[in-house]
Amino acid sequence: MALKPTIYKVELQLSDTDRHCYETCHLTLAQHPSETLQRMMVRLLVYGLNYHQDLSFTRGLSSTDEPELWQVGPDGVVEHWIELGQASPERLRKAVSRAPKISLYAYGREVDVWWGKQGKTLAELPKVSVWRFHDSEVAQLDCFVGRSMQLSLTISDGELFLSDNTHHLSLQVDRLE
Repeated sequence: MALKPTIYKVELQLSDTDRHCYETCHLTLAQHPSETLQRMMVRLLVYGLNYHQDLSFTRGLSSTDEPELWQVGPDGVVEHWIELGQASPERLRKAVSRAPKISLYAYGREVDVWWGKQGKTLAELPKVSVWRFHDSEVAQLDCFVGRSMQLSLTISDGELFLSDNTHHLSLQVDRLE
């Protein structure tokens, strides 16, 4: 019998002063059985960073032909393809043919090694932007997780400030070039 995802309900108060975007988002996050809590929370942060009314979570780890998030216009055309982790150049080449904008958000202890091996090839791909979360900051995301979460995410000058009633965390997202 296959394991079922764990469901989390999130109320995200988003204040993105860089883009003048202020929203309250009511989200349902499904944590795949093989997904860590940190990865799930990175997905949530990436959602906030790229918020758009047409942005949605996909089947993610359950699907090999979809990204983690995508922005699909009313006409059904994928406008923004968003991946997480340390994707291969082959995977991103497929995305280049499917969307005009591709973003990859890398995280984890091995980002430097992965970027050293794949960075040149990824940097040459058109339409692709690669970003990095710092592992020491991502490691602190577990404390925010609950089956029902009320979170505030403020984005200012490229820095993220995540908080709930008891925890506060500042995170940097750097562009890899």
